[in-house]
Amino acid sequence: MKGFINEFKTFLIKGNVMDMAVGFMFGAAFATVVKSLVNNIIMPPIGLLLGKVDFSALYISLDGTHYATLKAAEAASAPLIKYGVFINDVIGFVILGFVIFMMIKGVNKLQAKNEEEKKEEAPKKSDEVLLLEQIRDALAK
Repeated sequence: MKGFINEFKTFLIKGNVMDMAVGFMFGAAFATVVKSLVNNIIMPPIGLLLGKVDFSALYISLDGTHYATLKAAEAASAPLIKYGVFINDVIGFVILGFVIFMMIKGVNKLQAKNEEEKKEEAPKKSDEVLLLEQIRDALAK
């Protein structure tokens, strides 16, 4: 049991788990910022261009009753399809996906550049070493 606890402590303290926890917290905070961007910056001008439509207030009442506002329908506990909220969430998802794609693309580019620099720094093998490697490979066959 003591070995299991020590192994579990080692697992928790390892950098990968801590990095993952920080990434998760950063991702959650970033998603909140993207949601705010969509709801407060992007959708109002789009709604204005489409005739003063507030996407977050678009819904279909499934009980057949017409309600003046989404809040009124929610207060009446009516079954609703809130397709406007869904539109906002899809746009937020696309923006978040694009930003993450661009971040990963940038990291991959930096890693490739770093690997290329490492290859350039690697010492060139002497002719003797190359000959010995060829002999070794021939003997292995």
